[in-house]
Amino acid sequence: MAVTIDPIHQFELKPLVSLGHIGHQQLAFTQSALYMFAAVGVIALITIVATASRSVVPGRMQSLAEIFYEFIADTVHQATGDGGRRFLPLVFSLFMFVLVLNLFGMIPYAFAVTSHLIVTFGLAALVISTVVIFGVMKHGTHFFGLFVPSGVPKPLLAILVPIEVISFISRPISLSVRLFANMLAGHIAMKIFAFFVVQLLLAGAWSVLSPLPLFLTIALTALEFLVAALQAYVFATLTAIYLNDALHPGH
Repeated sequence: MAVTIDPIHQFELKPLVSLGHIGHQQLAFTQSALYMFAAVGVIALITIVATASRSVVPGRMQSLAEIFYEFIADTVHQATGDGGRRFLPLVFSLFMFVLVLNLFGMIPYAFAVTSHLIVTFGLAALVISTVVIFGVMKHGTHFFGLFVPSGVPKPLLAILVPIEVISFISRPISLSVRLFANMLAGHIAMKIFAFFVVQLLLAGAWSVLSPLPLFLTIALTALEFLVAALQAYVFATLTAIYLNDALHPGH
């Protein structure tokens, strides 16, 4: 009997606890929410344990926590300057949240939360909302000078201002799609290659090329771990760059 592969099945949301209905729409606590709560718990536990002693000579956990903190602090400082320190807790939290969720998705049979566009878009919308709200609170209407390039002849503003507005609106879309697409494509590719390995073993079709799918699966898994960390870093870096517009809206 032929075995079919369904690489999309791993991304299906499954309700764990029903919370009722709104019209015909079911409200439920899904495995996606469970993994997000677990990610917050893991991050909180690691942070509390790592900073409990606050030793002058740090241990392994404290050293690891300090490395991550200093790494994100340097990223925020390079993107925003000294004024961006107020956003460090937000950027650090987003980095750790995305990183842990990405790594959770690498566990066999685990659920890849960041492969769902609604999750990544929600995080991106939080970032852009923070940019707009803080920018308006700090600079008032001057914040909207972000959409008016300086030194440009006034007749060209009718063209450039809409372009700047569209570019700003597209930020949460690009920020969310980049993370979602990379995680989705990586997990689909890993499942397809793993399926090839299983099929070769079941068919007993061994040849010179038979181990190739296994080697590719191992290499792809290693690459996906790198992508998981890299995408968390990219998300944090772009967040810091966007937050810089809230601090310095002038062109």
